[in-house]
Formats: sequence, C-alpha cells, structure tokens
Amino acid sequence: MSDRLGTPLEQPLFDQLTLIGVGLIGSSLARVARRQNLAKKIVAVDSSDGARKRIAELHLADDVTGDYAEGVRTADCVILCVPVGACSTVAEKIAPALKHGVILSDVGSVKGAIVSQVEPHLPNYVHFVPAHPVAGTEQSGPDAGFATLFNNRWCILTPPDGTDKDAIAKLRQFWEGVGSNVEEMSPAHHDLVLAITSHLPHLIAYNIVGTAADLEAVTQSEVIKFSAGGFRDFTRIAASDPTMWRDVFLNNKEAVLEMLGRFTEDLSALQRAIRWGDGEALFDHFTRTRAIRRSIIEIGQDSATPDFGRQTKDGPD
Repeated sequence: MSDRLGTPLEQPLFDQLTLIGVGLIGSSLARVARRQNLAKKIVAVDSSDGARKRIAELHLADDVTGDYAEGVRTADCVILCVPVGACSTVAEKIAPALKHGVILSDVGSVKGAIVSQVEPHLPNYVHFVPAHPVAGTEQSGPDAGFATLFNNRWCILTPPDGTDKDAIAKLRQFWEGVGSNVEEMSPAHHDLVLAITSHLPHLIAYNIVGTAADLEAVTQSEVIKFSAGGFRDFTRIAASDPTMWRDVFLNNKEAVLEMLGRFTEDLSALQRAIRWGDGEALFDHFTRTRAIRRSIIEIGQDSATPDFGRQTKDGPD
C-alpha cells in the first residue's frame, strides 16, 4: 500500500489534542499526530496506572493523567478511544470541563448508539463529530500502536444533523493528515454497512474458534496442530479485544441480527448444494466471492502478498 503520510504540517491543526484511552488506536494516533505535527500538544488520559506509566515511558504524550476533566480542560480536540460501552460515562465526566468550540470525536465501530448515548451529555457549544477509523489489529495496549495504522484506510465520519461544517472539515483534515481516506455517512447507514463488513465476520470467527475449542479434546490437539491458513486467520480475528467486541454486539444488535439472518439463509443454500451434490451452484458461488477478494486488493485495502499482506515495515496490519 502506498504511504499517504507526507511532509509534516508547518502549523499544527490543533493547539491541544487529548486522547482518552491509549490502546491500539489511541497510541497510534499519538504517534502519527506527533510525526505529522497535527497538534502542538498531546495529552493522554487513561484510567489505568499501568497504562499511564507505559505511555510516559514511550513518550507518547506531553502530559499523561488519570483525571478526565483536567485532561480535556484546555483541549481544542478530544477523541474518545475507549470501548463503545464506556463512551457515555466518559462523556458525562468530561462535559462540564470542555471549552467552547472544542471538537469532540470518538473511534468506535458503532455510531448510532454512541450518538444517542454521548450527545445528551454535551453542552451546545461542543462540536460532536463521531468517527470510525476502519483499521486495527488484534493487539491492544500502548505498545501495540504504530504511526502507519491508518495509512490508506477509511475513516468514516457520522456527524449528527446540524453539526458545524467547519468542525467537520477540520476533523476530516485531521484524519486525512494521519493517512486515511475519509467518507461521510449517517450513523444508521454506517452501522448497517459495518455489520456485514466487520461485525458479522468477527462474530463468525469467535463462533468457529469456539467450536474448534470444543472439538480440541475430541481430536487430541489435532485442531491446533493442523491449523491451516483459513482457521489461522479466524483465530487472529477472534483474538481481538473481548470488551470492545462485547460492546459492539450489544450496541449494534439490530443491524447485526439482520445481517446474521441473511448470512444464515445463504449458509443454508450452500448446505443444500453440498447435500445434493450441486457442484455448479458451489462453483458459481465461489467464483463470485473470489472476485470480491480481487476487488479489495485492486482498491488497495489489502495486498496479494503472502501471509495475507498483514506485515509492514512499521508494524502489523
């Protein structure tokens, strides 16, 4: 994939960028914001003593604190990098300390629930622009991040109706500055799209790996021993943060259940084709789905290199 990170800005976009929660996404944002001079000052807020210590050791931020209000008081951009289920609580904590004109955003992979849970806590002088960077790995914590995580990946902005246009434009500029392609859509449409492209694949992965775990004793460790590429990739997805994905499914249940129903119907059709020896139906289906993979590679969202293109010079993809 091409490197979209160009020359660092001469003048920072923000005087102070505050990142609340410094795991994979937060620490990657800290690294790339520093590299690209997107903020004059970076403040990291994390409730974990261990995480704060590690953030300081890695020099990811200019200030590190566990005090939410203090961390946002002078920020002109605040990004919530916490699990979806924690966004409402965090918003309630920081709302009284947010200054006039601040841009508040997030990185959650569910948008409708975040808008409904966060917006009621916010004063009308806060510009709330939810965002979802469609990028990540199965790793977590301050050490997991790397500056090119968002390189040539999509970031979807889902501003509620009436959001200040200048605030949207500035956040778009920020995400473009970290290397992302930026798209804008409604929260409801986002949740439907991501249910099939991200949420359902994770649910299937968790289920398949769980089934294999049940079979492990029966097959006397052969499931793990003879893991092929397909199962290996499922285990990679199923190693993702359990708190984050619990919150995703609980907060996007309608869209996930809709997509799960469609998937179940399609799976039943494949089951019938196998049962009745309908090789033509299987071949046609596999040919059509193979073309999807080729399209993903053609638009630069993955590569055809070995190991599923997951390795880069800067970090895992």
